[in-house]
Amino acid sequence: MDEVFRALADPTRRALLDALNRRNGQTLRELSAGLDLTRQAVTKHLNVLEAARLVATTRRGREKLHFLNAAAITEIADRWISPYYRDKARTLADLKRTLEEDPVGQTEFVYVTYIETTPEKLFRALTEPEFTRRYWGAELRSDWTVGSPVLWREGDGEFRDLDQQVLEYSPHTKLAYTWHNYQPEHQELFGWSDARFAELVREKRSKVSFTLEEAGKSVKLTVVHDDFEPDAEMLKAVSGGWPAILSGLKTLLETGDVLVTEDA
Repeated sequence: MDEVFRALADPTRRALLDALNRRNGQTLRELSAGLDLTRQAVTKHLNVLEAARLVATTRRGREKLHFLNAAAITEIADRWISPYYRDKARTLADLKRTLEEDPVGQTEFVYVTYIETTPEKLFRALTEPEFTRRYWGAELRSDWTVGSPVLWREGDGEFRDLDQQVLEYSPHTKLAYTWHNYQPEHQELFGWSDARFAELVREKRSKVSFTLEEAGKSVKLTVVHDDFEPDAEMLKAVSGGWPAILSGLKTLLETGDVLVTEDA
């Protein structure tokens, strides 16, 4: 965590994070345009932020895109905010962000975390229902053949086919599948009218991918949830949900336990 605090101590690096908070997924050219610095200097600052895991990068064709990475901040919260208050703090932060932000054209969510485990165990945790139940609260089941459905179960109900399909399966290195659309229970939970629900289910379907890379005694896990229409409601939902899920995954694999929530 020392790297995080050193990275945040510099005003230029904070300005870069602010720029990404206003519009995520920017190129070096776009980020440099708002600063009175050479691109080489901006690159050095971005490298520091990436080393501190405050920024994550992906490539789209020949372009390198930069994203805010919530992993480091989530780890700070998990360390110093007690389990009793963690969910309340996250809820208040999500509410504040929802009221204050005016996101422009967001189409993807990127999250990078390092987990002290093996690629084999991490891959099992992503694909086996007895693992996902513990940190996700839902069981995912599939034979993980490309084109096969990914079934979903919450609680003691039956496994449901939410029209999620496996897109890529490379044991211990890469997993990708399509994401579900809104379900009737979401309409009931959020009190959407029939007209609003009909509008939401027409949103473009998204996909999520997990890339695993060995990094010494840890595994670098990169989660990219993309193919959204700009500022889709589902993107807003997963941007708040994935950090909590992946924090639980990290805790489970590193300690054998899961974070205790206020409702537990």
